[in-house]
Amino acid sequence: MDTTPDPRRWWGLAAIGLAQLMVVLDMTIVNIALPTAQADLGISDADRQWVITAYTLAFGGLLLLGGRLGDVWGRKRTLIVGLVGFAAASALGGIAQSFEMLITARALQGVFAALLAPAALSMLNVTFTDARERARALGVYGAIAGGGAAIGLILGGALTQYVDWRWTLMVNVPIAALAVVGAALFLHDPVGGRVRVRLDIPGALLATGGLLAIVFGLSEAEQDGWTSAIVLGSLTVGVLLMAAFVAVERRTPHALLPLHLLRDRNRLGALSAVGLSQIGMFGVFLFLTYYMQGVQGFSPMATGIAFLPMVVGMMTGAVGISARLLPRVGPRRLMIPGLLIAAGALTFLTQIEVGSSYWLHVFPGLLFLGLGMGLTFMPSMATATGGVRGSDAGVVSATLNTTQQVGGSIGIALLNTIAASATSAWILDNGGPAADLDEAAVAGFTTAMWVSVGALVLAALTAAILVNAHPSDSHRPLTPEELADADLAGAPMSGAEAPVAQAVGAPATGGSTDPGEDAPAVMRP
Repeated sequence: MDTTPDPRRWWGLAAIGLAQLMVVLDMTIVNIALPTAQADLGISDADRQWVITAYTLAFGGLLLLGGRLGDVWGRKRTLIVGLVGFAAASALGGIAQSFEMLITARALQGVFAALLAPAALSMLNVTFTDARERARALGVYGAIAGGGAAIGLILGGALTQYVDWRWTLMVNVPIAALAVVGAALFLHDPVGGRVRVRLDIPGALLATGGLLAIVFGLSEAEQDGWTSAIVLGSLTVGVLLMAAFVAVERRTPHALLPLHLLRDRNRLGALSAVGLSQIGMFGVFLFLTYYMQGVQGFSPMATGIAFLPMVVGMMTGAVGISARLLPRVGPRRLMIPGLLIAAGALTFLTQIEVGSSYWLHVFPGLLFLGLGMGLTFMPSMATATGGVRGSDAGVVSATLNTTQQVGGSIGIALLNTIAASATSAWILDNGGPAADLDEAAVAGFTTAMWVSVGALVLAALTAAILVNAHPSDSHRPLTPEELADADLAGAPMSGAEAPVAQAVGAPATGGSTDPGEDAPAVMRP
């Protein structure tokens, strides 16, 4: 059998990189456009969070199933289907004439992202079989993932300000078209690369339905009250569906989430810290975007640039500090200080007022929030994905990514409800219709941020109690046998391979590339 590397493989990497860039862009680019889109389509304050949540919820809820489908259908086919579907959903969002149409498009984007994201990294793993070449390819992939967040902030501001907010969605169409052409021409599945396994459809439906019910209940609490029938009913249904999901996963031989992986206290602690920390991250993006544009009068472009200190802080924390210290001090001594620094930064941001200065009151908070998250995410990723068999590498990475997306979805729904309720209460207490709406909005934002502070403190406490891995456990060099096993399993990026991607909340993907393995291909803020 000819084992000569495909001479066109680096062109294939370009197609994979475009696919990854598109997914990462969509996590930040729409945030900057949201205030303009809300005004254009007449979206209420209570409903605006669904523009973000519809995407993250569909993405996180179907990620495990999407990775498995890549194994069954073939990764190239799955990648192309995901790209075409994502482009079509983006075009639908770009021409949306109503809130319902936009939300449908965003949910469809999440569905197809759950297909293309795991397939993209799986294709990288099977395309670059040489260890050194794969390291270079992963470096390019990680740089795209990390830089994509910053590009999304700036591009979102530029398109919204100088063209139209709709192009923050439509921009995906030409990117996807180029990626489809590249994938069709330069990528191919290995011979015998498909896996014949039963799909865990009941598990996927139960997990997605349960999460949707919980998020819906949290989002409706502002309008109907926490004790209303629809809120209590939705939350109850969500909890019951999630309990049924656990019961199904315990019995099915092809579980999307093998529960034995959660018995490791270090992994459980890392996953809990990641999920809780997303509340702070997603909340800051949502509220500070509205604060800077709606209260401070920033243009969309200026708003995007204003968030860059957080990206710089994340990259510094991950690349400059965590990547160097993790092998020596272990994850716990980085995670706890990182989470507490981030909580302190959010506490600082709760002090903003209508007339606050960006440089004195916002810039320091964003910089140190990013630094704290950079210190936290990388060791959390290494701990969550470390110490597993090659056959489990994919599903662990999928669980990590799902935890991030779901944590963000629940966090946005909860925080938006708290903010809207606090704003309404402030207006009633300060003159009703005559109240200052900017003051009311800031009161709502700061109240919600205090909840984010609590979530980060709880994450630090969880890490202190559960994470006890030693430096050698989380970041020791792999033996040749372990490295080969991890290569065959398509182990996710970790450690120094993709610190930027892991720090900025961008998907860091991993997946099974061994046709004999059960673990699905998966994707990773």
